[in-house]
Amino acid sequence: MGGSRGSGGVADTASLGADERVRPTLTESLARDASIPFGGPIGEHAVVGRHWFWTPLRVGLLLAVVALALSWFGKAACIQQNAGPDGSLGLDWSGSRQFTAMCYSDIVPLYGAERLDRGGFPYATMWYDDEGKPTQHERYMEYPVLTGMFMWANAQMAQGWVELAKQGWLPTGLDVVVYFDITALWLALAWLVTIWAVALCAKRRKWDAAFIALSPLVIVHAFTNFDTLATAFAAVGLLAWARKRPVLAGVLLGLGGAAKLYPLFFLGPLLVLCIRSGKTRDWWRTAGAAAATWAAVNAPFYLHPDTARGWGEFFRLNSTRGADPDSLYNVFMQWLNWPGFDGPLGFKEPPTVLNTVTAVLFLAACAAIAFVAWHAPTKPRVAQLCFLVVAAFLLTNKVWSPQYSLWLVPLAILAIPRWKPLLAWMAIDAALWAPRMFFYLGTDNKGLPQDWFLGFVVARDLAVIALCVMVIIEIYRPHRDLVRAHGDDDPIGGVLDGAPDRFTLRRKEQPKEEPAQLVTA
Repeated sequence: MGGSRGSGGVADTASLGADERVRPTLTESLARDASIPFGGPIGEHAVVGRHWFWTPLRVGLLLAVVALALSWFGKAACIQQNAGPDGSLGLDWSGSRQFTAMCYSDIVPLYGAERLDRGGFPYATMWYDDEGKPTQHERYMEYPVLTGMFMWANAQMAQGWVELAKQGWLPTGLDVVVYFDITALWLALAWLVTIWAVALCAKRRKWDAAFIALSPLVIVHAFTNFDTLATAFAAVGLLAWARKRPVLAGVLLGLGGAAKLYPLFFLGPLLVLCIRSGKTRDWWRTAGAAAATWAAVNAPFYLHPDTARGWGEFFRLNSTRGADPDSLYNVFMQWLNWPGFDGPLGFKEPPTVLNTVTAVLFLAACAAIAFVAWHAPTKPRVAQLCFLVVAAFLLTNKVWSPQYSLWLVPLAILAIPRWKPLLAWMAIDAALWAPRMFFYLGTDNKGLPQDWFLGFVVARDLAVIALCVMVIIEIYRPHRDLVRAHGDDDPIGGVLDGAPDRFTLRRKEQPKEEPAQLVTA
C-alpha cells in the first residue's frame, strides 16, 4: 500500500510479473490525481487487462484523436473564408488573424509560396522571389524529397476534389482550405501511427503512450508543419529495431530521413551501443538499409536534369540562412547586442563561421554522449541516447522551428517516463507559441516586445537541458531508471537487450587478493 507511489513507482513496480504492465494510478501521482473524477486509483487486487475492447493502446489512440481534433480547431481560424470587393472568396487573414488568433500554420501559405496551387512538379518548378528587385533570386521547393512529394500529392488531391465539387458531387471551399484539411488528415494518421509504435515500444509501460497522446505540444503543433510524418517513421523504425529486424529498421529510418533529417541521427546511438555490446554486424545492416533507402528516394531527383538543381534547394537554403529567432545564438545576439560570429552579411552570403560552430558543437555533444555510453556502469538504453542526440542537435542548431519539439515527445517518454517533469517541459514549450505569435505581430500592432519571446526560448531550452541531465543521471544510476526498476534491460534494445558488454571505457575492478594462508604440517 505504500507511501512510495508518488515518488516514481520503483517500489510499486519492482514486484511486477514478467508480462504485467505498470499501472500509472499506482506509480504516478499525476495519474492518481487525474483518476479521482473517474473512481480513483485502481485497486491493488483489481483484475486488469481483460476488457474486450479498451486496452491502453486503444485508450491512447482515442486520446490522440481528441488532441488532434483540438489541434485542428486551433488552426481553423486561419482557414476561414470571406468575400472580397469583387465577390470572390479568399482566406480571411485580415487584421493579422494568423497571429492574433495564434492559428498560424506553414501548410496554408506554403500552398501558394511553393507554387503547389499552380500544379507545378516539385523540384522542377522554378520561380523568382523578390522579382524585379536587387534581391531577386531563384527558388525551388525547399523541403526534403519525401515531404515535398507529400505536399504535391495533397495539392493534387485538393485540386481534384475542387474539380469534382464544381460538378455538384462534393462539398467544397477554397482549394487551399481543402488542401489544408487533406494534409491534416494524413498528418493526424501519422501521429496515430507514432502513438501506436510508442505503445508497442514501451511494452509494460503502454500507458505512457496514452500520456503523450494528450501532449500540449501535439495540440499546438500537430498541424503547424509536416513533422508528424517524420515522427511516425522514426517511431516505427525504433519498433522494428526492438523486434530485431535491423534491415526494416534501416528502411524506415531512411524514409524518415527523406522526410526530415533527424531520424538518421538514431544511427549514431545505435552504433555506440552496438560497439559496446559487440553487435556491429546488426548496425551495418541497419545503416546500409538506411543509406540505400535514402539514396533510392533521392536519386531520381538528384540525377534527373530537370530536378537536380531543385533537389539541392533544401541544402542551399539551410547553408545560407542565419540564426533563427528560436536559437540560443539569436538570444545572445539580441541580449548582448552582439553582431554574431560572421558579423553583417551580404544578401545570400552564407554564415560560414556560424555553420562551422553549430557543426562542431553538435559533433562535440555527440562525442560526449558516446563517452557517457561507453563509460556508464550499465549499457544505456537506446531511447536514452536517441533523446540526448536529438536534444543536442536542437540546442546547438541555428534553427529550432516550433514544430521540431514534436521530435522529442516520443523519445522523451521512452527515455525518461516521469510524467510530471515531462508535462512541465511540454507545457513550457507549447506556451512559447503565444509570445512567438505576438512577437511576430509587432509592437506597432500591440504585439509583445522581443524580450518576452526570447525569455520563453531560454525557459524552453533550460527545460530540455534539465531533462537531459535527468537522463544522464539515470544512465549512471540505473537503479533510478523506472524502465529498469522491475527487471527489464532495454525494451527497444532489440539485439542489445540483455547483451553483455564487449567494450567499455571503465577500468575493470581487480579482484581482491585473499591473504596468504599459513600452511602447517
